[in-house]
Amino acid sequence: MTPISLFGLPEQAPHERVLLATDPATGLKAILAVHSTARGPAFGGCRLWHYESEAAALNDALRLSQGMSLKNALADLPFGGGKAVILKPEGQFDRPALFAAFGRAVQSLNGAYITAEDVGTTTADMRGMQAVTPYVSGIPREGAFGGDPSPKTAWGVFVSIRAGARLVLGRSSLEGVRVALQGLGAVGWHLAEFLHQAGAKLVVADVDTAKVERAVAQFGAVAAHVGEILAADVDVLAPCALGASLNEQTVPAIHAKLIAGAANNQLATPADGDALQRRGICYLPDYLVNAGGIISVAREYRNEGEEQAVMAEVSKIAERVEELLQRVQAADSTPARVADDWARSKLVRPA
Repeated sequence: MTPISLFGLPEQAPHERVLLATDPATGLKAILAVHSTARGPAFGGCRLWHYESEAAALNDALRLSQGMSLKNALADLPFGGGKAVILKPEGQFDRPALFAAFGRAVQSLNGAYITAEDVGTTTADMRGMQAVTPYVSGIPREGAFGGDPSPKTAWGVFVSIRAGARLVLGRSSLEGVRVALQGLGAVGWHLAEFLHQAGAKLVVADVDTAKVERAVAQFGAVAAHVGEILAADVDVLAPCALGASLNEQTVPAIHAKLIAGAANNQLATPADGDALQRRGICYLPDYLVNAGGIISVAREYRNEGEEQAVMAEVSKIAERVEELLQRVQAADSTPARVADDWARSKLVRPA
């Protein structure tokens, strides 16, 4: 694992605030990382996961939080970047009590951080937190826009793949385009639906074999082993599981010419993005293409949401994909590095 400090990532500006929160009564151990509030309160989801160590959890929180700053900036949202991770307690635990305790930790930051669902958390978890903090989003609201943001995330990835197929692969549509999907969770499944409807040919893998079998039956997908999906003989690779899947071990085996997926922090290191470029593989940065979810929960939180308008805003991600590729050509650099510079240029406090 890349060495880290308690305050931030190597060779990066430190986070503004990192809160370690515990609650012995519920077993809560959480890390709330506020990377930047330059554009507004830090906004990012809460992940519940089994981590191999507390250091691994901290590293995940810091990487995810920094990624949210870049994601929110490129999406032109009036929010900074933050993220929270909860170390999943061993054995049985009182889930509502755990999230109430987490909600109190969010409340202690007095609005500097706003949370929502992420891997391992649900709309029900977020709804339960409302009793202790208003700084939460991603909740179904009667008569108003809100709820599960995963379809919006998937739509943003879909329009990115469609734009990338046109600009990188020279394909006028996704009809017959071969796409490998790593992960069929909430976002991955919605993405599979969108791709199937567009005529793409799917290769899928997930640790849950029932989901794979369902995709084979419903979409005519080809099943692949989770350890082999990244090397599938396809046109497009869509990582939709956990991060760091693109690394020095996996990059040499990739056959796809375009990578665009929903997983956060897909590159293990910036050097892996360089390696993809040398192999003639176009990597569309995750925080650019998977911003649909944060757009959804941000509009919900500001009470600005309306389904058609939010979907139209998410669809504009495709325009940013086109602009990024134009910037890459002009800079003679990689998409990952150009996107980082572009996003960081937007991380400024209003005059």
